[in-house]
Amino acid sequence: MSGYLIVNLLGCLLVVTSTLVVLMKKLKPSAYTYAIQSLVLVGIFVTLAVTTNSTELYTWSATAFLTKVILVPGVILFALKKIGEDADKEMPSSLSPIAVVILVIVELIVCFLVVLNIDLPTAAEVKPALAISLAHFFIGLTCITSQRNIMKQIFGYCLMENGSHLTLALLAPSAPALVETGVATDAIFAVIIMVIVAVRIYRTMGTMDAQDLSELKG
Repeated sequence: MSGYLIVNLLGCLLVVTSTLVVLMKKLKPSAYTYAIQSLVLVGIFVTLAVTTNSTELYTWSATAFLTKVILVPGVILFALKKIGEDADKEMPSSLSPIAVVILVIVELIVCFLVVLNIDLPTAAEVKPALAISLAHFFIGLTCITSQRNIMKQIFGYCLMENGSHLTLALLAPSAPALVETGVATDAIFAVIIMVIVAVRIYRTMGTMDAQDLSELKG
């Protein structure tokens, strides 16, 4: 089995985990599922590193493991512990589970059609994975717009960031490790800031429901 085929197969697993993150009602399982997805992403980086002989991607793998598999889920789980049971208060989604699945499929099809027209040497063998990485931007956006729980919306950002991270690795596997470090660092600090804001909103307003924040109070 070629390395590129493994990359494409792991990309399919990314879609499954990202869809589960959107569909799950409880935040703690969502955090663990996101950690699993990030571990799959690390696996893609390692496979690409072996296949393309890119030493930079080994650094990418280590950085992604630290930030995405450990730090980001850890920060979110810590925030959930601070908020308590109210963090998992059930809030109806604007989309049914079936609608979410159908929308994800449509997003994947559109991205596959877009990728077919891309003619780059680095993307020739990994077009399925590239389409999946682009679709993750829209899957993350679906999570943000369909979920009312503020913490769940943060997962949407994380999915979008994983997609952009994978796109960069697929199109520029020999990019300097400093580039990846900058991307990963920006992501973890963005998540920390969003989590801090979410916790402060809860302590001030007593809710994690974004719809309750539609009116500004001065």
